[in-house]
Amino acid sequence: MRIVFCGVGAIGSTAAVLCRNLEATLVFIDFDRVESKNLRAQAFVKPSVGKNKAEALKLQLLNLYGVKAEAFGVRMTRDNVTALGASADLLVDCFDNQESRLLLSAFARAAGKPLVHGALAADGTFGLVRWDERFVPDAEDTPGQATCEGGEHLPLIGQLGATLARTVQDFVKHGVRRDTLVGLVAVTPTVS
Repeated sequence: MRIVFCGVGAIGSTAAVLCRNLEATLVFIDFDRVESKNLRAQAFVKPSVGKNKAEALKLQLLNLYGVKAEAFGVRMTRDNVTALGASADLLVDCFDNQESRLLLSAFARAAGKPLVHGALAADGTFGLVRWDERFVPDAEDTPGQATCEGGEHLPLIGQLGATLARTVQDFVKHGVRRDTLVGLVAVTPTVS
């Protein structure tokens, strides 16, 4: 089983770390670099600052838990989405923008690949874990809008990352596709 995490910022890095116990190959795709400000809301450690996020997460899983993973430090585009996603048994969307989500969704549908999305509202009031057939990505209020900076939404990011990891585990172990609404007071299944 190959699980491909597309975007390993706040949601993706948190969920990926919590999937370290699966008997699967974890693959990370992210073009961005770890910045000091990311340490407040993302699952990176101080020595990772300046490194590519996908590579940094790969090294952390190996150094901290002995888990081998694969990393691709590139931006997913129309030109490489097929090469990056073709070997996936499960795609996990943790992107923070509509354009990347739509690109990944179009690929997954055309290739018949299962795709689950993890998304956080920009104001930090709720998050969603939703399978592709029931997910419509929202546009950002402003291009490049940050939703997970500064750690202000860290409790919700933790709950959302854990819920996404559990969704991945349930799919891997039992083939279950469960959608969930995540808030600070409840984690509510919406479709089973």
